[in-house]
Amino acid sequence: MLKSLEAVIDENGKVRLVEPVTLPHACRAIVTIIEDSSAVETALLSEQSLARDWSRPEEDVAWSHLQQAQ
Repeated sequence: MLKSLEAVIDENGKVRLVEPVTLPHACRAIVTIIEDSSAVETALLSEQSLARDWSRPEEDVAWSHLQQAQ
């Protein structure tokens, strides 16, 4: 299962989740440090627009050579 959770890391390196989470067992996590919050906001705001562009048949044709290599 992959799930993204927002967290804050204090100056001592302690990670605090913004919202509580309940898990069925202990899990590993990957932490990405974001220094510029405007970059995240830009990515989130453009996601829907880019998804429409990437879902076009022309894009599938343009990238098909990479799928054939698998």
